[in-house]
Amino acid sequence: QVQLVESGGGLVQAGGSLRLSCAASGRTFSSSTMGWFRQAPGKERGFVAAIRSIGGSPVYADSVKGRFTISRDNARNTVYLQMNSLKPEDTAVYYCAATNALAGLGLSTKYDYWGQGTRVTVSS
Repeated sequence: QVQLVESGGGLVQAGGSLRLSCAASGRTFSSSTMGWFRQAPGKERGFVAAIRSIGGSPVYADSVKGRFTISRDNARNTVYLQMNSLKPEDTAVYYCAATNALAGLGLSTKYDYWGQGTRVTVSS
């Protein structure tokens, strides 16, 4: 069993920043690929970013490239999503997810475990 708990969401003005955190427990965090997804009202859940357990560069959706940064601290079993230059279209519930996969990281079906989500609202 794996538990993922997101935090850090909130209300921010356009152009502002937020940092999301996802604390993991119940498995070997350092060996897991971690991802962030988001779901806006009335839309499907979409990929945001992912970071592998070993090697390789982080992967980002085109819509967030250059504005968001994913990172991980294996000593703290935590993955982060630093979000800068936020736009109203970034408004969504953000989910953390874990997988053993190293490819196809943009697909939600690759992920085995999910957090409960944290809401981000960006006002214009």
